[in-house]
Amino acid sequence: MSLVSGPGRAQVADDSLPDELQLVVEKHVKYIQSLDKRKDELEYWLTEHLRLNGVYWGLTALHLLGHPNGLPREETIDFVLSCQHESGGFGPAPGHDAHMLYTVSAVQILVTVDALDELEKRGKTGREGVGRYIAQLQDQEDGSFAGDEWGETDTRFLFGAFNALSLLRLLSYIDVTKAVSYVHACANFDGGYGVSPGAESHAGQIFVCVGALAIAKRLDLVDKDRLGSWLSERQLNNGGLNGRPEKLEDVCYSWWVMSSLAMIGKLDWIDKEKLSHFILQCQDPELGGIADRPGDAVDVFHTVFGIAGLSLVGYQGLEPVDPV
Repeated sequence: MSLVSGPGRAQVADDSLPDELQLVVEKHVKYIQSLDKRKDELEYWLTEHLRLNGVYWGLTALHLLGHPNGLPREETIDFVLSCQHESGGFGPAPGHDAHMLYTVSAVQILVTVDALDELEKRGKTGREGVGRYIAQLQDQEDGSFAGDEWGETDTRFLFGAFNALSLLRLLSYIDVTKAVSYVHACANFDGGYGVSPGAESHAGQIFVCVGALAIAKRLDLVDKDRLGSWLSERQLNNGGLNGRPEKLEDVCYSWWVMSSLAMIGKLDWIDKEKLSHFILQCQDPELGGIADRPGDAVDVFHTVFGIAGLSLVGYQGLEPVDPV
């Protein structure tokens, strides 16, 4: 799966656009399926460090579009397993170092295509080996998680650990209580969460922190009204959402913001019609794919999060998405 942007571009938002925009489902399916056929482009190889994430994004988008068999299952499984290390972790592509983020994508892909049994049969380690790799990245003092052996910590990695281990049914491998306490320490006065204690609130970090608390069944720790207010203020006049104050709108926040609101029961605090219109403006109606904002090049990252955002607001014809 290529992370190459384009070749299509989103429409330019102007008065010539029809009021009733429609999601071009078949065009998006073909766009995603075409991404692994662009190996003669330099950008294909320059984005190899995101290859496994790209497979997950494309696969998830296809499932939400109602085309779960849009990618070849056996080839997908073979590629995922080729990225695994003896440590149990996964890299983004064969020959790359293992990291929490790629390991999470690997687990998500295998669960999505119902292939965890293949991990047991053909993986360098089975399910428990993956669990041990993730567990050893937890700091036993404060409960945080590193992304890899080099020690960088981030609440993204903590959520990734919770997500993957819950899918593997191995949450008992980590100290959930300490991890929850670390997330709670990342809460800010505005109701949001940052990358670490004391860091600025950001919609992406809010998603991972609230998501971790949801998995741990500790949403009681969230100041739902205060957080809901901060998140609802992310919607701009054009209907799009930004990730923090004074920033531009971006389709990807249709997921980070809306999923967080869904988890705390405040999904109706956003104007869903305006958001849907903004997302649909960001698609290329001819070649498929969704961009970050109107007029920009499309890519698979914004395609999946745009489609997921539409699913959250109940766009007709899309499969429902779990906000966690």
